[in-house]
Amino acid sequence: MTFIALGYADLVIASLLLLLSGLLSIFLRLKIERQIGIAALRMVIQLMLIGLVLKFLFQMVSPLWTGVAAAIMIALAGREAAARQKRKFSGWWTYGLGTSSLMIACSIVTVLALTTQIRPEPWFDPRFAIPILGMILGNTMNGVSIGLDRLMSSAVEGRAIIEARLSLGHDRVRAFKPLVQESVRAGLIHIINAMSAAGLISLPGMMTGQILAGVDPTEAVKYQILIMFLIAGSTALGTLAAVVFAARRLTDGRHRLRLDRLA
Repeated sequence: MTFIALGYADLVIASLLLLLSGLLSIFLRLKIERQIGIAALRMVIQLMLIGLVLKFLFQMVSPLWTGVAAAIMIALAGREAAARQKRKFSGWWTYGLGTSSLMIACSIVTVLALTTQIRPEPWFDPRFAIPILGMILGNTMNGVSIGLDRLMSSAVEGRAIIEARLSLGHDRVRAFKPLVQESVRAGLIHIINAMSAAGLISLPGMMTGQILAGVDPTEAVKYQILIMFLIAGSTALGTLAAVVFAARRLTDGRHRLRLDRLA
């Protein structure tokens, strides 16, 4: 099977579907046609730019530039995770918690995959490192943001319950345990659903891309299974770290609830 290249005319034809979405918004008075247009324009610009950046990185094959690209991706993911939360810590804590959790989880899992399963030469080859990090990072970001948002909201809404537990002699770990469990569970739901639907309801992106590029379907399936396992592990590790650190930030050493630390 040969690779089928797309021309710009093909993209223009596909964009007519987006135009249809905007017309439906106008007809139904949804008032989101502007957002649709801005989001589409932003997507096109971002993807065109990242295509040029990746072309440069693939030519350089430098650990320095690969590390810089990875750091920028993690920093932007931390910003997105913080922006999706309704309730946030004051100061830099919201951004710091999300970013540090993403950095720890995604770095560990990506390096593990590159050095033990995929094993490119060299192991930091950006052709492999950047796409794998991107897939892991995007999904882990969702888990971290959902977990933190659930914990913050539950702490505010369940303030009386938490303070009652603390007044009865529970330490902060026991008082927050039900909230931590529920928040981590919420953060993992999306990856559980994705794994359950893969193959029967949906064909995941990496597998589909490899098949379209001419890779044997059985080999594409192996890569997709590996990626799903990596995403699940990173999401679990990142969500747990973020939620636990946030729970400690919502209390102090004297086992008091500190909602005053929220913005």
